[in-house]
Order: sequence, then C-alpha cells, then structure tokens
Amino acid sequence: MPSNALAGLRILLLEDEYLIAMDVEMLCRDHGAADVIIRHGIDDFGPDENLDGFDVAVIDLMLSGVSTRPFAERLQGMNRPFVFASGYVDDETMAAFPGVRVVSKPYAADDLIEAIAEAVGRR
Repeated sequence: MPSNALAGLRILLLEDEYLIAMDVEMLCRDHGAADVIIRHGIDDFGPDENLDGFDVAVIDLMLSGVSTRPFAERLQGMNRPFVFASGYVDDETMAAFPGVRVVSKPYAADDLIEAIAEAVGRR
C-alpha cells in the first residue's frame, strides 16, 4: 500500500486492547491519516453524540465483552464507512453488514490499510 493511502483521513478506532490501539494509530498515521480518535469502550459514546468528527471507523466487534453491533448499525444507518477489525466474527453479524469488510485478528498491516482505503473509495 502506498504510504499516503489514508492521506488526510480522520479515523475512529474502537479497540479495547491498548497496545493494538497504539499500533493501529501509528500504522494509520504512517499511511497519512490526519487524526486517529481512539475509544476503548462503546460507553464512551452518548446516544445523541455527534459522529461527524471522523471519516471512517475501524471497529472491533467486542469491546470488553460488549458487542459493538448497535454502534455499527448506527453508522450503517448514517451511511458512514467502516470496517471491522476483530478476532470475533459470526455469520449473523456479517449478514447484517453486507459489503463491510472484515479484517480478522491477527491481521497484516497492509490488509487493514487496504480495507480502510477501500471503505472510503480510495482503492
């Protein structure tokens, strides 16, 4: 992937593992992301919170044992691009999100960057 594949993007990262979050943040910045907003729990968002502060989201399906599916459904309803980066994937969840790319943990850096770029139409 080119080093500017994510140039200028503001990326929301929902990840409960701090080391993974730090690695993904650095990876995204190394590929040109303007900002990476890390949230470690789904409770960090209020039901009426404005979600205009990012261009694309990277979502772990389970954060500290809590499903992020309702948050993903909210983004889907807003036509906001996102990808799943998770070690937990089931057929029912994937059927609910056709066209949303899943990058399974552990994932290669290029696979994640490619998925993010694809989600925002840069591929």
